[in-house]
Amino acid sequence: MERLKLIELEAVLAIATKGSFRAAALELGLSTTALSNTIAKLEQQLGVRLFNRTTRSVSPTDAGRQFIAQLRPAMDTIHNAVEMVRAQQETPSGTLRINAFPTAAREVFEPLILDFVRRYPQVRIDLVTEGKLVDIVAEGFDFGIRRADLAPSDMIAVALGPPKGHAVVASPAYLANAPELRVPADLAHHACIRVRLPNGALLRWVFEKDGQVLHLDPDGPLTLDEAHLARAAVLGGMGVGYLMEADIAEEVASGQVVRLLNDWTPPIAPLCLYYSGRKNASAASRAFIEAARLLRRPGAVRPTS
Repeated sequence: MERLKLIELEAVLAIATKGSFRAAALELGLSTTALSNTIAKLEQQLGVRLFNRTTRSVSPTDAGRQFIAQLRPAMDTIHNAVEMVRAQQETPSGTLRINAFPTAAREVFEPLILDFVRRYPQVRIDLVTEGKLVDIVAEGFDFGIRRADLAPSDMIAVALGPPKGHAVVASPAYLANAPELRVPADLAHHACIRVRLPNGALLRWVFEKDGQVLHLDPDGPLTLDEAHLARAAVLGGMGVGYLMEADIAEEVASGQVVRLLNDWTPPIAPLCLYYSGRKNASAASRAFIEAARLLRRPGAVRPTS
């Protein structure tokens, strides 16, 4: 029997994890046709079908489930051996895969990621941004970047700069004809720009002052699912927005928008880089963690335009 190839075994695990040939092909950097041919060849070698395929779904056969159950720990052992060897490198190289919220990626892109690539040209960064939380280990990522309070408790987390905060803002044009806004309750008389979270829920506006905490769901003409769209709506004079300070800092400084209820918006958890506690981290991973630690200094993470 012809020896099995590592890519064939990686393909089996990728399909089992992703649940589709298309997603697995993207993960492996192959075409869907090439991946399908690889699995067909492997099944022919083994003399058994590993996956049931339809036009809409892919699922392991009984033989496939047994094969995957034994293959997964064996592949983990192989990967650990490879990482142990790579850890001996003195010069950071290879590819680091990072998963991040879009807003988090924008905030650290210049001071962390671009700066790291400039300093370590032999390292490649594969950055994936998405609004949902994912299991970075199961999805094959080296690092995740999220708010510190959203990082899984079983991960090692490195804070990226000081705590952040929300800002309530509106344009001078909107405020010129709007009612007074001195306390959160006044929002009931204003047009508020709402933001929908990745899980479908609306972002609640949280306020705190002198130990009093308020959670509001103000009404308004627009509900959007992206913070930069909400920022554009505020700049366009459509109403009051509840945005991250970093996303609107330049506009506040330039006078394009006015910050309101400042004494009601305390800091929230900072961004963090998180990762699993692997013993044999590569030189590239160690260098990236060290670069992240440098951003703990106040003012080190600069908002991007």
